[in-house]
Amino acid sequence: MAQMRAILVKNGAGPIENLFLGEAPRPKPSAKEVLIKVKAFGLNRADILQREGRYPLPPGVSQILGIEFSGHVAELGSDVTQWKVNDEVFGLASGGTYAEFVSVPQSHIMPKPPQLSWVQAAAIPENWLTAFQALVVIGNLKAGEDVLVHTGASGVGVSANQLSRFIGAKTVLTTASTQEKLDFLLNMPKGGLSVTHAVNYKMQDFAEEVKKATNGKGVDVLIDFVGQSHWTKNIASLAVDGRMILLGCLSGAEVSNFNLALLLYKRLRIEGSTLRARSLEYQANLINRFKNEVLPALVDGRLKTYIHKVYPWTAIQEAHREMEADRNIGKIIAEVV
Repeated sequence: MAQMRAILVKNGAGPIENLFLGEAPRPKPSAKEVLIKVKAFGLNRADILQREGRYPLPPGVSQILGIEFSGHVAELGSDVTQWKVNDEVFGLASGGTYAEFVSVPQSHIMPKPPQLSWVQAAAIPENWLTAFQALVVIGNLKAGEDVLVHTGASGVGVSANQLSRFIGAKTVLTTASTQEKLDFLLNMPKGGLSVTHAVNYKMQDFAEEVKKATNGKGVDVLIDFVGQSHWTKNIASLAVDGRMILLGCLSGAEVSNFNLALLLYKRLRIEGSTLRARSLEYQANLINRFKNEVLPALVDGRLKTYIHKVYPWTAIQEAHREMEADRNIGKIIAEVV
């Protein structure tokens, strides 16, 4: 079997020091898949969990880290008709993008616009699809509504904040942990869509700030990755008929001593969501809708990609340290060199 270079994890799981550049079998595309020669890939929190052995993978999914990429089409499955070899593309994978080659369904890639670099294209799929899914598909955000986005300087957070403004939200509040991040979000460089309010959740009560910003109403849509530590204040922050989309549990997953009556009185809808575990059909439909509704704005500059730092994949340990330290504002990208 043909081999390729890939970022592997010594002993299958472990700390950052277990990451190394080695060799793995080169994937072979099935009938409806395309093989991509990877140019760049994005780093995500899920990569840390998988590296540590805390992210269970469904059967058949590559054990190699990584879920988004940009690159060239290198080989076509027998039933693929909409792509040709050497097409420049970017897209989403169930795993395996920390590698020279990754095999993905033909429905999970998009043409790379010439206006976007390989790095910019690799920064789009996971962040923007997750934000689009949460705000639009699940949250049903409408123009004139109010929004709260937690972890606002993360890759998904930056995307969700901009997308909220793009849709026409009246008030967009976001939380972050440092003044540098808050300043960035309030004054997005390069013409990005800035938030209307930014809150240091370590020093301020974000629920109180929400009440001030919305004249006591609360937000209609709330995007949370944090979980336990934010739960009570999240409920307090929501307006009547508010929708909270839970995308992670960074602070923990167990909540105690909570008054369920608040859910009734406010008629709240709380929905947990993932993207990686969704069906291929769901992901394909989401990608197609995103391509039509949001991607044109990323191409013409109405929406912006923000890259925190680009690493050669030979420095993957350093890239993971940067992500774990939570220093990034925007996306961390690795280039295959």
